[in-house]
Amino acid sequence: MTKASTTRHTILEKAFEIIYTKGYQTTSIDEIIATTKVTKGAFYYHFKTKDEMGLAIINEIVKPTMQNAFIKPLQDAENPIKEIYEMTKALLLNNPFLKLEYGCPAGNLVQEMTPWNVEFGKALSELIIEWQQTIENCIDSGKSNGTVRNNVNTQQVAYFIMSSYWGIRNFGKVYNSSDCYTSYLKELKMYLNNLA
Repeated sequence: MTKASTTRHTILEKAFEIIYTKGYQTTSIDEIIATTKVTKGAFYYHFKTKDEMGLAIINEIVKPTMQNAFIKPLQDAENPIKEIYEMTKALLLNNPFLKLEYGCPAGNLVQEMTPWNVEFGKALSELIIEWQQTIENCIDSGKSNGTVRNNVNTQQVAYFIMSSYWGIRNFGKVYNSSDCYTSYLKELKMYLNNLA
């Protein structure tokens, strides 16, 4: 990595941490510069605007991290019921990137920025659609190998899994406790077992 690309990556990582904890709109460029200890000139060398930096955070930090945690575990799944449950459990209880008190970074950005920024909406919808399609493919694979009933509606399952995951993440933020995750995971397991 060159010095310039290292500086750029440092800006993105530090800015992501601030935005994840405080929100995008309440985070200022000056705060990012102070945290990263780069000059204004260095910041503007890499990013013309805050929104350009925000899109880079989505594409270079949030997307790859979430693809590894949300999508890869379900690709080539042999037992979708088990693997969807294990993925969700890992996301809630064992993922160091996702913090209880701050929720899901993609979900947060969708709620905060999609109404105001078309480019953010496009970048985030690509990630969300990819996750949805991966869940649907996973369920279809289960239908083919007999681990999921043939009459299960794959799209409905994907919507339920995604929306319930984001919902329980918000409860975690509100309560600042993972106790709600344990109750949710018990209910999710029953729901998924009913798909067999």
